[in-house]
Amino acid sequence: MQFALDIQNLKKKYCKHIALKNLNLQVPKGAIMGLVGPNGSGKTTTFAIIAGLLSSDGGTVNVSGRGPFHPVHHKGLLTLLPQDAYIPGHSRVRETLVFYGKLQGLSTQDASFSADRVLELVDLTDRAQSPISSLSHGMIRRIAAAQAFIGNPEIVLLDEPTSGLDPHQVARIRDIIINLRGKQTLVISSHVLSEIEAACDHIAFIEEGVTVRQDTMAHVMQTQRQISVILANTLETIPDDILQSFPDITFNLSENGLCLQVGFTESASTAIINRALLPALLNAGIDIEEVRRGSNLEAIYLEDRKNNYH
Repeated sequence: MQFALDIQNLKKKYCKHIALKNLNLQVPKGAIMGLVGPNGSGKTTTFAIIAGLLSSDGGTVNVSGRGPFHPVHHKGLLTLLPQDAYIPGHSRVRETLVFYGKLQGLSTQDASFSADRVLELVDLTDRAQSPISSLSHGMIRRIAAAQAFIGNPEIVLLDEPTSGLDPHQVARIRDIIINLRGKQTLVISSHVLSEIEAACDHIAFIEEGVTVRQDTMAHVMQTQRQISVILANTLETIPDDILQSFPDITFNLSENGLCLQVGFTESASTAIINRALLPALLNAGIDIEEVRRGSNLEAIYLEDRKNNYH
């Protein structure tokens, strides 16, 4: 397998604080990789080292098979959306993006064409001549996202790409990301796990500067055979007769008692479980609003942390 990013035993220390300790990460070429972890786990530091903004204290970073990031060897190959991107307020939108394009090595003509393309992607064509200072926070965030797609970079690093955006723009950015699958390699850090689940095909969990789990999204989501039963009313505890009637099934209440997560073994099927379980729940006076096959990334991640890291 070809890796767009191959990181081995990466280390970084700030004074007495260890940000990264032997972090390993392999991102297949053309993948959309989601990085998931709590604040301070090392995601932003990892991005900064990959992009050459920080030096590491140990380990190796191989960007597209050309070694660690170098501004000449990797010119135009890698872009970054920082978590707190700053766009100079005195400049105008389009000229700013053209400038970023030229920094990527594009000619003035190609940079202009690319600026127009990304403005359309983030739905800001009508503000092309506006001063950055006249834009709202959400618009500035969209301009910052747009600069990460200038040119045709092989690798795009997106740190909290939907932060500060309204639901319509979140969906638009998600669609942009999904449409790039297989064409470019994207690595996304986000606390919105539903967005990671919807957009990414690979996932890595990071805890205290270490990658504790890395896999395909499909495998992570299928590790636990599960049904999520969305309840009409809050359920404080699972009735004993339900637990006794289904000894081979695991039950867990989440979302403040409004979601009953039902886990079962490989020998059972969703249809068989539903046929027996749903009537039992209704007979127990538990009203059901919806049944979803499988779990969600948030539930799997939180359960993973509870069982393995705390």
